[in-house]
Amino acid sequence: MLFARVVGNVVCTRKDDKLVGTKLLMVQPVGLDDKPRGNTLVGIDAVGAGTGELVLLVQGSSARQTSKTENTPVDCTIFAIVDTIEKEGKVMFRKSVDKMTA
Repeated sequence: MLFARVVGNVVCTRKDDKLVGTKLLMVQPVGLDDKPRGNTLVGIDAVGAGTGELVLLVQGSSARQTSKTENTPVDCTIFAIVDTIEKEGKVMFRKSVDKMTA
């Protein structure tokens, strides 16, 4: 699992029949400091995430384990929208504040 920020949308007028009706989002993996980690990815949105939100994503065979992605040709799925991150008793992120604190 990775933390990522939703940074955009991907619109495809034609796609595999198994993906019809799915929303594709561009996500940038980030660390707890909210700084980019690695390359931007395209993921299937299984939870209704929006631009700017902090999400959790999975890649590889795990990406095909949600109810919306089962048996589909995907390699990256957004499966959760993060509300709070707590580390060692300290709140590192809270959606209502929407900023990382180190």
